Amino acid sequence: MRLRIQRSWVLLIVALGLGGLSAFGVKRYIEQHVAEVEERSKAQSTVQVLVPKSDLVKGAILSPEVVAVREVPSMWAHSNALTPAQFDRIEGQALAYPAVRGEMLLWSMLEGQRPPAFSTRLPNGRRAITVPVDEVNSISGLLQPGDRIDLMVSAKKEGKSYLFPLLQNVTVLATGSQAAVSADGKEGGKNSFSTITLDAAPEDARRVLAAREVGKLAAMLRSPGDSTVLPSNRLDALSLLGLNDSGADSSVPVLYGGRGASQGAEAQRALNALVPTKPDGASKP
Repeated sequence: MRLRIQRSWVLLIVALGLGGLSAFGVKRYIEQHVAEVEERSKAQSTVQVLVPKSDLVKGAILSPEVVAVREVPSMWAHSNALTPAQFDRIEGQALAYPAVRGEMLLWSMLEGQRPPAFSTRLPNGRRAITVPVDEVNSISGLLQPGDRIDLMVSAKKEGKSYLFPLLQNVTVLATGSQAAVSADGKEGGKNSFSTITLDAAPEDARRVLAAREVGKLAAMLRSPGDSTVLPSNRLDALSLLGLNDSGADSSVPVLYGGRGASQGAEAQRALNALVPTKPDGASKP
């Protein structure tokens, strides 16, 4: 009986010893593995990036209370990631997208980094209307956003051609897809575009759409600061050229000095037709 008890204790002690050795071996293996991982991590260069301390919703304002600094291996760092050195540039800005706790914050996630919509250029109550143009009507491609133009219409009615200003002194918002002059303020030179976008009142925008259906549009460029109002009366194209006299020679007369009084009168009438009139009917000098 005594021998059995002693043998049980011996087996228990041996088992405990083997268990301890196994536990020590496992612990030693884990420590070595962790040390190897740390050594590999130290061998890699790291960078500091900004991360949210907690999940952030769209529109959240970035501040020292909601962001933290985290070190990540350089090879895993996003090229667009925000760094602590850049925090003063983004403090107070809002997030355009939600951010997850611990993930890198990117420049593209900021509200201020998204370009403003084109509609923000329009004052309340105004409309942007796009007009197709060709090489001639686009002033040979020299129009620039910010220029002011008169939009002329030529249309036919009952066999007659009429010419009149549709819109006056309107702002060009865009030429093609170009919506701003270069940042250095230099002229862009000649550009190729087939449309211009104008700033117009809603009723004027409707008139432009109607004019596109019944006639042709042409742009006349104004000089900066010119606010002259042109007569809005419709002029017959032939009368404007002095060619509306029935039975008269359809060719444009060539004026020579020393002609008779009747020929001089005809020349004066043709010249007067080419000179624009003031609203009160008086000829401009």
